[in-house]
Amino acid sequence: MSILKLPLQFVGSKGEKILYTLFDSGANLSCISAANLEDLEDPVSLGNIRKLATASEGHYIEIKERVTLDFYINDVLLSDEFLVVPGLSEDAIIGAATLQKWRIKLDFEHDQVLVDPKVAKLQLI
Repeated sequence: MSILKLPLQFVGSKGEKILYTLFDSGANLSCISAANLEDLEDPVSLGNIRKLATASEGHYIEIKERVTLDFYINDVLLSDEFLVVPGLSEDAIIGAATLQKWRIKLDFEHDQVLVDPKVAKLQLI
């Protein structure tokens, strides 16, 4: 099993920060540690509490908040929603939904994350 963990620049309304980000195609959604939000963005309540299953059978973490953040991969600006996970062992995790949304490819042979700049192109008229 290969792991890709890279420093990415995250940007919120309060500022920006480099976070070591795990790319995890086995995680459905993207997550961020609550400890990393103070200088980035204020989280928003989910309304309904969600329970996130862990690797331990019958063990769940309650998720109460989310946050939308911009982030850069290879100088390409992307944006997505991250669940705020208390006690998350990683700074941030990019999950399968974000990987698919932005057509991000993981190259484990060369330890690279690839994103086509055309996917993130905005056309303002």
